[in-house]
Amino acid sequence: MVAKMGGAAKAYAAVVLIRLMYSGMHVMSKVALDQGMNPLVFVFYRHSTAALVLIPVTFVLERRKAKPVTFKIGWKMFIHALYGVTACGDLFNLGLNYASATSSSALYNVQPVVTFILAIIFGMETMKLTRFHGKMKFAGILFCIAGVTVLAFYEGPMFKSFNHHHLFQHGHNSTPGADTHNKKQWVFGIFLMTLSNILAGLWTVLQGPLIEDTSKLMNTTLQISCASVQAFVVAVAAERDFSKWKLGWNVSLAAIIYSGVIVTALSYYMQMWTISKRGPVFLAMSMPLTFVFTIIISSFILGDAVSLGSIFAGILLVGGLYNVLWGKSKEEQDDMNKISAGKPGLELQEKQEEAQVPCDDAEAKV
Repeated sequence: MVAKMGGAAKAYAAVVLIRLMYSGMHVMSKVALDQGMNPLVFVFYRHSTAALVLIPVTFVLERRKAKPVTFKIGWKMFIHALYGVTACGDLFNLGLNYASATSSSALYNVQPVVTFILAIIFGMETMKLTRFHGKMKFAGILFCIAGVTVLAFYEGPMFKSFNHHHLFQHGHNSTPGADTHNKKQWVFGIFLMTLSNILAGLWTVLQGPLIEDTSKLMNTTLQISCASVQAFVVAVAAERDFSKWKLGWNVSLAAIIYSGVIVTALSYYMQMWTISKRGPVFLAMSMPLTFVFTIIISSFILGDAVSLGSIFAGILLVGGLYNVLWGKSKEEQDDMNKISAGKPGLELQEKQEEAQVPCDDAEAKV
């Protein structure tokens, strides 16, 4: 009992740390972009840093037991990295450049719901609208659509932080402006980050067959390595002035190292550990913590104001996530009840067959 309680405490501590890591990524990335870092160059540096960490780790841990990587597998990894890592990261950073860290963390809750919708389209999941769990899932999808709409088109009053001393100087894109031009940028940023989450959901759905080809660690390393090359090509095409690629001892460098090492490498291992201990639903249920922690960090540490629209949209998005997870849980519970209800009949049939066996033996002896 004590061991179980200790394991549960470790799992709860792990998800809190994971969500704090992601909250830090949203805030630090936004600060780096506000200080003039090119969003596409930032993605290249982030993936390259992660690759430099993952390649030696994978070589040490996988060199003896890893399956050989064929040209076919390598090509699959390249394609999946192109849309699921490179394009996803570029769209997210471009959107974050126009919106806020709070909005990006709120939209983070869309990802599991988008994954579920795509799983339905690919025939991996079901949604029976005549059943209660199907209605719950559908309601969750509607909540998420409403949340994205509110986040894009409604700002509302701003709640100013008690901290009036900003830790970093922000650019003009840190919060949605009142004028039409800034409002259009804000809506465009929300659209780009939503599209990024759709690509991330598609990437998640299509990962199953890839994991069978290689291990999880090898899969991640290969895709991050491919993404580094792809992100470099995109960044060079977008930013030809290499003076803007220079890194100094500032928040941009810290954000790159933090995103590449802490988020991509360390949090990956912690997420795999949490899933193995408590399952994927437990990890997904903790996703709203990222939104809460991001608001706290942005407001009380950076001194950012938070709009009512962002808070309201976050509540809708979190509600949508929990509705889908609740519906999925109820569906699994109903399936288990059906299996349990069918067991007595199966057990009776097995007993009858066992009772028939000695009679057959006796007749054979006669």
